[in-house]
Amino acid sequence: MKIGIVVSHWYWNTITGKMLECAQKAAETNNVQTEVIIVPGSYDIPLGVKILLKKKDIDGIITLGAVVQGETYHDIAIMNAVVPALTHLSLEFEKPVMLGINGPRITKKQAVERIPRAGKIMFACIQLVKKLK
Repeated sequence: MKIGIVVSHWYWNTITGKMLECAQKAAETNNVQTEVIIVPGSYDIPLGVKILLKKKDIDGIITLGAVVQGETYHDIAIMNAVVPALTHLSLEFEKPVMLGINGPRITKKQAVERIPRAGKIMFACIQLVKKLK
């Protein structure tokens, strides 16, 4: 099994890089190969997902990012664009695309607390791929 990981570079040192480590550890524990694409921000994740979904050896995708609340509603706008795009891609390619982007309306502290969730997202993707095969 091979799972693609699309991860946002935004908050790399404090959040998303650590999310990637958790996800890769979960994949390794389950004997699953991964292929990683790093994109600038969470808004860019759907393009990375589509690139990976076109590969025949990719069985599913997990997405990792953090869309932290700021002074405006930018975080909501980002998630309102990204989530439907990911759902559409999953249905179009008939492969799981798991939502591991934390937000909207979360603080940096809350996003840090949710870092370990990336391993759970990977495990959920693995389980879904197994059920669909």
